[in-house]
Formats: sequence, structure tokens, C-alpha cells
Amino acid sequence: MNFTAFYEALLEAKGVSLATGGTAGIGKGGRKLSYVATVQGNGNLLIGKAYTAMLDLKPGDNFEIKLGKKAIRLIPEGGASDDGEE
Repeated sequence: MNFTAFYEALLEAKGVSLATGGTAGIGKGGRKLSYVATVQGNGNLLIGKAYTAMLDLKPGDNFEIKLGKKAIRLIPEGGASDDGEE
């Protein structure tokens, strides 16, 4: 039994991809996804399309912003809120 192939298949089934060739995380335009949000000149917070697609966000979705010690949380309006701060 090839354990490497087994574990790669198991990880892929769970949604984790171990791409070969050093191209992990590089999209169509050759850019890597980063966990950076940008504040535009008009004050809007810009989050990349890749992340909005991952989270299945749609235009018009509203969020409450919760500030923690180590994170900023976006809680969907009307969603459950846990007050455990990090």
C-alpha cells in the first residue's frame, strides 16, 4: 500500500490540497492568496474575491464587526455571537 498516496487522497477529500511543483496557493493570475484586507480611500474595507467566494458571501450581506485582542471578527447580522475574545 502506498501510504503517501493514501494520505494525499484523504487530505484532498477533506478539502486540503497539497499541490506539487511549488504552485500551492497560486491562482490564475499567478498571485498568491494573502490574508490581507485593504481599506480604500473612501473608507470601505476591501476583501478579495477569492475569500468572498470561499465564504459564499453575496452582495448585500451585512456583518457586525467584533474587535478582539488578536483578531477582527465579522459576524453575520442575526448570527450567533460568541463573546470569547482571543
